[in-house]
Amino acid sequence: MPHLVILYTPQLDAEADMGALCRRLADTMLSLRDEQGAPVFPTGGTRVLAYPAAHHAVADGSGDHAFCWFNLRMGRGRSDAVQRAAGEALVAAARDHLAPLLARRPVGLTLQVDVGAEVFDAKFGNLHPLFARP
Repeated sequence: MPHLVILYTPQLDAEADMGALCRRLADTMLSLRDEQGAPVFPTGGTRVLAYPAAHHAVADGSGDHAFCWFNLRMGRGRSDAVQRAAGEALVAAARDHLAPLLARRPVGLTLQVDVGAEVFDAKFGNLHPLFARP
């Protein structure tokens, strides 16, 4: 954790570089610092995943309307200010990346930040040790 999931209408694949958007958003997440200057998110736990919706209906159906939903899910323990700053930084990065697209067509964009109250949370892969500091 954190995981940023992007769900989007599939016509955006031809109009926006979604892979580059994922990388930019991950880099944005990794650049964030808390009030003490510590990284907000662990390198090995940061993931950005984008999925085109196989089926969709957007607005009233009167046109080729597009939509992107960004959902950042993070574990508990970060201040409200840090959570808000993460959301604002991601909105700024996405807005900048998608500016050429937004200049050509209307696109609905939503970004939400959720903080988990997990009942169970197991991390059992071997990715985190690659980024452990000596």
